[in-house]
Amino acid sequence: MFIVHVHIHVKPDCIEAFKTATLANAQASVRETGITRFDVLQRLDDPAWFTLVEVYHAVEDTEKHKQSAHYATWAETVATLMVAPRTSERYVNLYPEEAGW
Repeated sequence: MFIVHVHIHVKPDCIEAFKTATLANAQASVRETGITRFDVLQRLDDPAWFTLVEVYHAVEDTEKHKQSAHYATWAETVATLMVAPRTSERYVNLYPEEAGW
């Protein structure tokens, strides 16, 4: 498994628009064959901060995801809603084993 945490700081007046676009992207993403999970998290103490937790079967599946129409729509839509460019961290899972996902 290959896991990406994407951190996004959204302009306060753009939170609802960001949530709408991001939830649509997440709902389409989980239908991709290479994606196991696509979680959208919003911070309690500062609702302008979001984290996407994307769990892929393999690194190559991230590239397939980035080629999808729904990702292109999302990226274009949220580009002007963010305070700064999004950042990401990449992980491999240790536990649970792949069968546990």
